[in-house]
Amino acid sequence: MTIDQAAQTTVASQEGERATPDALDSLGRWTLRPGVSVTVLPHGVHLRGWITSVTLEGGAGLPVLWGRLAEALAGDGGAELARAAVAGSSLRAALVTVIGQLHDHDLLVERPAGEKGDAAGENGDAAGQWLGAVADRPAEAAATLIRSRVRVLAARPDGPLARAAARALDRAGIRAATGEAADLPDGQVLLVAAGPGAPSPLAVEQDAQERAVVVGLRPGVGFVTPVGSARQARADADGLADRLRRRGALGEAEHPGLPALLASSAAQRLVCAVAGLRDPSAEAGDARLIPGLPAALVAEREPLRGEYRTWAGPVLVDADRVRPRADVRTLAEALARIPVLTDRLAGVLDEPDPGALPQLPAALVRSSVAGEVLVSGSARADLARLEAVCRAAELLLGKSEPGLEGDGGPVVGAGAGHARGRALRRAAAAGPAVRQQGTRSGDTAGPFSGAASVPWSPEPGRHPQALHWWSVLVRRLGVDADVAVSRLDTGGGGAVFHAEVRGRTAGGGTAVEASADDAVAFAALSAVVRVQAAADTPHARHLVTPGGASASLARPEATAPWEDAGWTTAWLAESAAREPGLQEALTALTGWSPQPWEPPADAHADVRALWSALRQCGFSVLSARPRHRTHSTLTEGSR
Repeated sequence: MTIDQAAQTTVASQEGERATPDALDSLGRWTLRPGVSVTVLPHGVHLRGWITSVTLEGGAGLPVLWGRLAEALAGDGGAELARAAVAGSSLRAALVTVIGQLHDHDLLVERPAGEKGDAAGENGDAAGQWLGAVADRPAEAAATLIRSRVRVLAARPDGPLARAAARALDRAGIRAATGEAADLPDGQVLLVAAGPGAPSPLAVEQDAQERAVVVGLRPGVGFVTPVGSARQARADADGLADRLRRRGALGEAEHPGLPALLASSAAQRLVCAVAGLRDPSAEAGDARLIPGLPAALVAEREPLRGEYRTWAGPVLVDADRVRPRADVRTLAEALARIPVLTDRLAGVLDEPDPGALPQLPAALVRSSVAGEVLVSGSARADLARLEAVCRAAELLLGKSEPGLEGDGGPVVGAGAGHARGRALRRAAAAGPAVRQQGTRSGDTAGPFSGAASVPWSPEPGRHPQALHWWSVLVRRLGVDADVAVSRLDTGGGGAVFHAEVRGRTAGGGTAVEASADDAVAFAALSAVVRVQAAADTPHARHLVTPGGASASLARPEATAPWEDAGWTTAWLAESAAREPGLQEALTALTGWSPQPWEPPADAHADVRALWSALRQCGFSVLSARPRHRTHSTLTEGSR
């Protein structure tokens, strides 16, 4: 909408309300933020602020109107302009529209009480200019910083990192005192800000008003922790230092600019926290950062750069860190959290990567688990990545207790529903069913008691996805295979079908789903994944094959009119609709409900760190079914 159109709309809305004060009447409270750049256009004006910008377009008179408004913002606050632009006029409507756009894009800042001129700062110094550019109330923010007491603590207070941090704080308007803390590791500096009336800032015990960050530096790499209490910051620093060391991030030499980059970043985070400003990580506009989770700055020397990364630390102290996180609800949310868990420098798992693996007919990805190769496959690469992360976490968590290796360990899912679906399918596939009933004529006992055989053949009328994956297996890949389908007796608790594809010359697949066609489709897809993996990654130790538990995550909000049941998205939507009933039926079949799992008290620190990171990212960890036999499952297994 142009200024002329907005003015006409505003004039119409002001009919009968001309006595009501508007944005022009209150303009005296505001001034243009320091640092806002203005470019006058032939028929408009472009303004650029700290992190926002706006282009206003209109007639040839708009630049003149902006000049009058800019004079008012810098001078008397618009009193004369308000008198000249009578209520209800197009001129006043245009001015109100422009002022509204300035407010919407945060380009105006409230004047300090009694001040008519520049609100940059008392002396116009750099710190005052900066607060005027970013703070909602610069004067209050500056007063808070002046009253705060900050100490820079290090094992070597005269080291370059501590000195650089003190200089950065001083430039921000805070007088920082340097002190010795012998218990801090070499290469780490703790910055602690205590509010008025707090205990001595040399103390590192937590108090209600303290804010702290730790900046760490090692050859070639460094970090700045999220803001928190001193205890939380030190715990984060220890965790980050350990992760960087394990990930092999240490270099051979130190870049001369690295201490200044890290120290200034740490000072900025602390100043923003004390002054009530947004954390610098929020200013980056990085969509990879997860809202609600803290971010750590990690800097590297080759090339010299600093980047915020979502940090799921192993030790949670502060109340805002201990608070339970919301479960993952969609595939998009799960995929956004996978890079946090598999971050190259700060993650806890290896990143699943397609690399040179084939993506048709099924998509394959590979990763590493404790030095062993894991391959995951599914109908799409995003689903394969999700299954790979869940299975890799299960393998590592299963090492926490004897006897939990393989399929006997805990079950990981992207949210409670996904984890529950994976756990119940694993329990049902392992058998035997708890309802012990005699087989009827034509029944197949197999591993399931009371399992009635269901004829299935690839004929017209079957679900397109079942026909597709069966055709891929036997025609495209040339596997000589047959399929056996059984309906499992749940005692009236709903339909559960088990399909097993047996290849005479190659590996097969199994599935437990809510319909016979779904079970055949996933079993055939699993067989396709096995055939592809055997051909392309014969050395892989672990193979992850797909199941329907992820359908509820991948279900789209809406499908296109042309997406019939033959499309993967429509098929996943159908499977997701049947998932709640299937989980109820599987609970009745197995007589078991998965419960949340926690590592034992004596578990290795890596296990607890992984478990904590999963929960912070919205993943769920559930217990495995006790005392069940371990068989190859539909979703995972060892090669």
